Amino acid sequence: MCGIAGIFHTEGLKPVDPDRVRLMCDAIAHRGPDGEGVWTAPGIGLGHRRLSIIDLAGSPQPMASVEGDVMIVFNGEIYNFKELRKDLQALGAHFRTDGDTEVIIQAWRHWGTDCLPRLHGMFAFALYDLRQRTMMLARDRLGVKPLFTARLPDGSVIFGSELKALLAHPSFRREIDPLAIEDYLTWGYVPDHRAMLKGVEKLAAGHYQLLRHDAPPAAPVQWWDVSFAERERGNADDLGAHLLHHMRQAVTSRMISDVPLGAFLSGGVDSSSVVALMAEASSTPVKTCSIGFDVAALDETAYADRVAEQFHTEHWKDTVSADDFSLIDKLAGMFDEPFADASALPTFRVCELARRHVTVALSGDGADEAFAGYRRQTFQHREEQLRGLLPAALRGPVFGTLGQVWPKADWAPRPLRAKATLLSLSASGEEGYARALAVTGSEQRDTLYSAEFQRLRGDYRAEQPFVELMRNAPARSGLDRAQYADLKFYLPGDILTKVDRTSMAVSLEAREPLLDHRLVEFGARLPERMRVRGTTGKWLVKQTMRRYLPQDVLFRQKMGFVTPIAQWLRGPLAGAARGLASDGVLARSGWFDAARIDALAEAHISGRADHSRLIWQLLMLRKSLEQLG
Repeated sequence: MCGIAGIFHTEGLKPVDPDRVRLMCDAIAHRGPDGEGVWTAPGIGLGHRRLSIIDLAGSPQPMASVEGDVMIVFNGEIYNFKELRKDLQALGAHFRTDGDTEVIIQAWRHWGTDCLPRLHGMFAFALYDLRQRTMMLARDRLGVKPLFTARLPDGSVIFGSELKALLAHPSFRREIDPLAIEDYLTWGYVPDHRAMLKGVEKLAAGHYQLLRHDAPPAAPVQWWDVSFAERERGNADDLGAHLLHHMRQAVTSRMISDVPLGAFLSGGVDSSSVVALMAEASSTPVKTCSIGFDVAALDETAYADRVAEQFHTEHWKDTVSADDFSLIDKLAGMFDEPFADASALPTFRVCELARRHVTVALSGDGADEAFAGYRRQTFQHREEQLRGLLPAALRGPVFGTLGQVWPKADWAPRPLRAKATLLSLSASGEEGYARALAVTGSEQRDTLYSAEFQRLRGDYRAEQPFVELMRNAPARSGLDRAQYADLKFYLPGDILTKVDRTSMAVSLEAREPLLDHRLVEFGARLPERMRVRGTTGKWLVKQTMRRYLPQDVLFRQKMGFVTPIAQWLRGPLAGAARGLASDGVLARSGWFDAARIDALAEAHISGRADHSRLIWQLLMLRKSLEQLG
């Protein structure tokens, strides 16, 4: 795993200052503490920070082809590089290293952009062809590895693995995009179609972009997508056998490493499944790491301990205090853009723990998106069945009216908390799912913004691109569309961003076997009843893993990393909550109704209401803006 950065001139072959490329790389040195390198030529500069995982001594970057006509900087892992190497050697390719980086170079030389579908793995790279005077930027199918770009006033394009690499360039101008504030307040992160700063773009997952010295940057091209339009045939036993084959293949391919390797183990279905399959494939004990909390209601380590004992892993665990909020400023620096998923705190802690023992850790991320493991997906499945029973002309007035008058009762038993469901049923499936995923709904956002910000925002609403994505999905059903949106929108914007930044902050490589594209494509073809039955999501995954895992691990209620932010904001962080928008950077922005936010903060601190998610969002926004300057 590594960090990459560079400069490309689209208007001629002006020289590139290697010190500027080096500055950009130094800003992301945490991504690669084992080596560094810079290469420049007229119109191009490539920089690299290396975390050595494969071919420890033989694959420094930037790397040139044997022929000297191609240069590359690469972040990620290609898991099928040995097979590709054999194919390319049969075509006459020559190699001088034993790693995967040189395989990408020769794949480009022989197949051009058609090399991308042949690469199995996680990656972001910049490849420069000296013959064609062309640079290709490329990102893996699901967006495991990030890539930021920006165009400078002199016509050059700069790129980097993190936004801080771009910020290190002295000509980069920092100006907040107000539409990113709307997106962030809605989702709790800045999604991949937007960036916090104007002029910055994130290359979308499954896309590449070609740059030439004598032309403006070409539009990115999508080279991969996942389709839910087809269906696998077969009974549960047959499909389960296929699923297990794909899972084994995904896990074992990610166990190749020349440095110590282990796994995160939360005690949930997904991480436990990965550990079970690692133990099956390994001749030595698997190394596992868990994080617990000193509050029993939040702690899952008993389940992790059971799994570790069952598979005889070499297990380490640590306990995090429920008052472990000291990382807030550090987290803001890790993410650059505001990021309000509070599970980033324990995720960083488990990465810290893992890095003491291993350099590579496998995670269970991705199965919920690929196999319908989120509760909101099972709700969406049932709601779509109800929508099918009533015409939209009737649903809107009936459910909409009921939803408006129904009291918001978060404190009540679940069956009485019907307001959100009624409002969702009154809308289309896409609009309802956007409402379910949003952290702050459109009605509440409208009450928070100042008149000036509403003018800046104009007609844009953050839900619009999400709804459009769902409507245009290659899918058959509402459940398909929900999963497609989770894979294309939520997964890269939230989950993969969280894991990448927290792991790379401690120079740890995280690998996601359950996001192997063949496994994801198989999951997308499963009949709905193999994904969801009743209130049980990931049905086939759980049935298939019965041979490995105990019932209470497979079928207990999903927890995830829960962080007690409501209590923090009534206790040690109450002072930070007060005056959040009345002084400091948020007040100076003029974007918010300060009196309204102060009132919400006081209501939360007093215990009259729970506004913790919104206050946390605003707190993290403030911290991020302070660091962005």
